[in-house]
Amino acid sequence: MIRHRRTVGAVLALTLGTVATAVFGFAAPASAHVSISPSEAKQGGYGRFAFRVPNESDEASTTKLEIFLPENAPVGSVSTMPVPGWQVAVEKRRVDPPVQVHGAEISEVISKITWTADGAAAAIAPGTFQEFPVSMGPLPEVDQMVFKALQTYSDGGVVRWIDEPQPGGEEPATPAPVLTLTAATDTPTGTPAESPAAEAPGTAAGATEDDDEDGNGLAVGLGVAGLVAGLAGLVLGGLAFARTGRSAAGRSGEATPTS
Repeated sequence: MIRHRRTVGAVLALTLGTVATAVFGFAAPASAHVSISPSEAKQGGYGRFAFRVPNESDEASTTKLEIFLPENAPVGSVSTMPVPGWQVAVEKRRVDPPVQVHGAEISEVISKITWTADGAAAAIAPGTFQEFPVSMGPLPEVDQMVFKALQTYSDGGVVRWIDEPQPGGEEPATPAPVLTLTAATDTPTGTPAESPAAEAPGTAAGATEDDDEDGNGLAVGLGVAGLVAGLAGLVLGGLAFARTGRSAAGRSGEATPTS
């Protein structure tokens, strides 16, 4: 009987561990470097993007983020969204030839964006992350945009996220955020589907991302429900097996004379 109970307990413990790994594994981060989200967009369109900055230090906080826009892919219109507790500053450079934006020629574009925390309370603490939204467009007709980034910590350390991706190679140790650009569709540039307003928070473009997140959440929920149901079935089966063992032992005791 004792051996039987230990066996059932071991099976249940193993199952609980497996379920916990499967359930909580969904929340494990795939990476911990500065990235841009979404990471793909259409050439010639506008988009709302966010530079996502995780804090990798166990003790220091992130106090500054510097994003360098690629020189080989200038963007005519770049605007930032206020981030509570952070000051933003931009630097510009002249471009030749000028960038065309809705029929107008833009000869000066933003080359660098810097966000600086107002104080320790606003800084990105260990174990947390912060997003810095921007709106950009028209996106250039290139395959990708590489945004080199510098992340400064409260202890003076600086992480240089500047390594560019290599075709067919492994991801570098400190990769730069990369925005992949695909060929534009037949929708004319400047229509509501590609205008800055369509990419603003709360509009149809933003709702699409939310719908995707809701769909992912539903899938995870169904998966968790299935795992829980399977665990419950195993528990009931183990208990039934234990009761069967006890009944068999009782019948054996009655049939065998005592000495």
